[in-house]
Amino acid sequence: MEMESTLSSNHNQEQETTTHHAVVSIPEADQNWLASVEKRIIEAPKLLNKSAGSRSCCIFRVPQSLFNRDEKAYQPHVVSIGPYHHGKPDLQMVQEHKWRYLGNVLARRKQDGVGLNELFKAIAVMEGKVRECYSEHIVYGSHELIEMMIVDGCFIIELFCIVGSIVAIDGDDPLIRMARMLFFVMQDLLRLENQIPYFVLQTLYKLLFPSSTKENPPSLTVLALGFFNYAAQRPEAELDRCKNLVGRHLLDLFRLSLIPPSLPESTGRPGAPLHVIHSAKKLNLVGIKFNPSRATDTFLDVKFSDGVLEIPTITVDDFICTFFLNCVAFEDCYSYCSKHITCYVIFIGFLIQTPADSELLCNHAILENYIGTDVEVAEFFQKATKDAALDVDMSYLAGLFQDVHKYYRTSWRVQLKAVKNAVTVTPWPLLAVLAASTALILTMIQAFYAVYAYYRPPK
Repeated sequence: MEMESTLSSNHNQEQETTTHHAVVSIPEADQNWLASVEKRIIEAPKLLNKSAGSRSCCIFRVPQSLFNRDEKAYQPHVVSIGPYHHGKPDLQMVQEHKWRYLGNVLARRKQDGVGLNELFKAIAVMEGKVRECYSEHIVYGSHELIEMMIVDGCFIIELFCIVGSIVAIDGDDPLIRMARMLFFVMQDLLRLENQIPYFVLQTLYKLLFPSSTKENPPSLTVLALGFFNYAAQRPEAELDRCKNLVGRHLLDLFRLSLIPPSLPESTGRPGAPLHVIHSAKKLNLVGIKFNPSRATDTFLDVKFSDGVLEIPTITVDDFICTFFLNCVAFEDCYSYCSKHITCYVIFIGFLIQTPADSELLCNHAILENYIGTDVEVAEFFQKATKDAALDVDMSYLAGLFQDVHKYYRTSWRVQLKAVKNAVTVTPWPLLAVLAASTALILTMIQAFYAVYAYYRPPK
C-alpha cells in the first residue's frame, strides 16, 4: 500500500509538471520578436543582393572604403543614369532635357511606325534581366524602371548621334553649346554607379536605327567610342579595331577598348619571386632609363629591356582620373573581368611615390600633367592604388615587375662585370683595370651624391 501510494504520488507530480509546461505562454513581446527574426531570415538582402556575385550582375555601388577617399569621383555631377541616383534634386536640370531628347527621337521614327509603345514592349520583356544587373535591390516598380531605361537609354543614344553627326543638331542646344557641359556628361557616363545595361542601349538603338534603313548607320559601339574620343583623343585606327566590341555597360565598353586582344592577362614566370618595383627616382639612380613609347595602340603596353622602361605617353586629366577610379572599382567588384586597368594604375602608383617621381616622368614625356602640380599627381595615384585588390603574380605586368626588380638588384654587378671583361680583352691589363676601376669609382661617387641629394635635398 505504501509503495502504491508513493507511485501514485509520483504519477500525480508528473501530471502536474506536464500540465504546467503545457499551459506556459510566450509573452506577446517575445512572440513579436520571434516573428521579426523569422521574417528577416527569409527576407532577401537589399543593400547587396544575393545575386551580386553572379556574372549577370555588373553595376555596383562603389565600396565604402573607396567612396570615402573621393566621393566626388563616383557620384554624377550633372546627369543621373539608372536607378542609383535617379530623382536627385541637383541633377534635375539635365533630367528635364532627357524628355526633350526622347520627343525628338519619337518624332523622327513616327513615320516608320516606331513609337513609345514599341519601345515599352521591347524593354518590358527584359525587366527581370535588367534587375539582375544591379547589385542592390531596385525599389522602383515595373513601369518606373521601364520608363527609366527608355528615357535614359534614348537620351544617351540621341547624344551619341548628335555628337557623331548622325542626326541634325539644334544650334542652341545647351547640352552641346554650354561650356564644359558635354565634358561633364562624358565623365558622368563613365561612373560605375551611373550605368544601365549595354543590352538595353543595343535594343533601343536597333529599334531607332534599324540596319535595313538606307542610311546604313554605324554600330552603337562606334558611336559610343567616338563620343568619348572627344576627351580621350585616340587615333581613328585604334577605334576601328574596337568596332565590334560589346561591353556590360559604357564603362566596361570603354575599358575593353583599351585592352588589345594581344595583351595577356598574366606574364608571371612560375617559381620566380615577385617583388614590387621601386619609385621612378630610385630606378633612375641605378641606371634604368625611361623612354616614351608612341608606337602602340594603348597606354597599357609597357615594356622593359636592357635597363630601359618603355612607357606610352599618357595624359593625366580629370577625364582619365575619373575613368581610372571607377574602372578600378569595377574590376574590384566584378570578378568575371580581367584586371588590366587596376594593374596599370598600381604600376604607375609604384613609380610615383613622391612629387619628384611625377616630375621625372613628366620630364621624360611619359606623363602629360593637366590636373595640377606634381604633388597632386602623386597624391592621385597613391589614392587610386591604396588597398586596390590585385594578385600581382597573376597580372599582365608580373613578368615586367620580375625583370625590373632583378635588374635593380644586379645593377652594380653589371658594372663589376664590365671591369672583368676589360681585363680579359685589352692587351694592357693593368691600364684597363685602372681605367675601368676609375670609371666604376666615379660612377659610385656620382650615385652616392645622387642618393644623398635624394634623401637630404639642399635647403
